[in-house]
Amino acid sequence: MTDKPLSGRKAQAARNDKLILEAAHEVFVNDPEAPIAEVAKRAGVGISALYRRYPSKEDLLRKLAGDGLARYIELAREAVESEGDPWEAFRAFMRAVVVADTPSITVRLAGTFTPSPEMFQAAMEGDAVNKAMLARFKAAGVLREDVDNGDLQMVTESLSSITIGDADRTRETRLRALELYLQALRAPGSAPLPGTPVTDEEMGARWIPKGANWEQ
Repeated sequence: MTDKPLSGRKAQAARNDKLILEAAHEVFVNDPEAPIAEVAKRAGVGISALYRRYPSKEDLLRKLAGDGLARYIELAREAVESEGDPWEAFRAFMRAVVVADTPSITVRLAGTFTPSPEMFQAAMEGDAVNKAMLARFKAAGVLREDVDNGDLQMVTESLSSITIGDADRTRETRLRALELYLQALRAPGSAPLPGTPVTDEEMGARWIPKGANWEQ
């Protein structure tokens, strides 16, 4: 059974929403302080159409960050459930995260808005999936034992800072740099890693706006 096609008005709304979110990612990753009107301009939609969907900038930022988190969780689940060569599965996961560019949202937008309780719940879900993924690849003997989730996040966030030329060239350069990191992540590793990995608490704290009194 196939899904019923959307009506003309609903189809247009869906197209507008896609354009808005793509534009928001580009605009706010480049400048978190940019006005929401810049998103409408970049998306080629009227400001009233944008406000009907997202009444405030914070609503739009929450949607953008929530979608990025959902995409990351989806990729991590695929890695846990993947069959075949474990190292290639881990490599495919890391490449997919870099291509999806979800770390840029964390780097640029964390702390600029108040996350919803649903986002914190999704983050807890993501943490569980991450632990399952790490356990799987360590058990397979392809990921070094002293690597933790915080290490992987620091790698992908570091890669997200690379901007060279246009979008295609930037993606190519990030994926090339990723291969250097992957050699360091592969078991057994040439030497123990110094210090301790970034903790879940440290990563989560970045999402709380300064001065906010948030209780999960």
